[in-house]
Amino acid sequence: MKKSTMIKIAIAIYALLLFSIEHNAQSFKNLDEHPHDIEYYRENRVMSPIVKVVYGRPTLKKEKAFGDQVPFNKLWRTGANEATEVKFFQDIMFGNQLVKAGTYVLITIPGEKEWEVILNKKLDVWGAFQYDPKANIAKVIVPVTKAERLEVFSIAFKRIIHNEIQMVLGWDSTRVKIPLKIKDVVVAKL
Repeated sequence: MKKSTMIKIAIAIYALLLFSIEHNAQSFKNLDEHPHDIEYYRENRVMSPIVKVVYGRPTLKKEKAFGDQVPFNKLWRTGANEATEVKFFQDIMFGNQLVKAGTYVLITIPGEKEWEVILNKKLDVWGAFQYDPKANIAKVIVPVTKAERLEVFSIAFKRIIHNEIQMVLGWDSTRVKIPLKIKDVVVAKL
């Protein structure tokens, strides 16, 4: 075989490899159908956060979110995909229990009239599949209320008075308000 033919074959193979590597480098996974969101609670826009929640946002696929899409009285990751994580930047009262500053997984057991809300120290877990009750650090039972229909699971914070806030979980027409009390902080008037 001639030297010029071999050079042409080598150039063609090189170009083919270069194109295939470039093509693969530009491909991404499909977008997650349940994107993650972050919600902060802070006194005002310039202050450091007090609480941060990172959670997946499932969408309503069945007629009812709870009792249908998410079964009643079973452990739930409180969102989609990875378990929801809550970071407290300072010590906080979770219901009537003192919780030290740190990051925790938020697990719930939805019921028709009330929910059990659990903080667990086992982090970086997928859903509630690796739930270990020995790693629980706090629990609170909260009532269910009803409100306008939300197609996408959402978490927000609502200031009640002075140093009391609620972490509000909402999906479909269900609302669950988790009481939090901020210690040693004067919440600015809004």
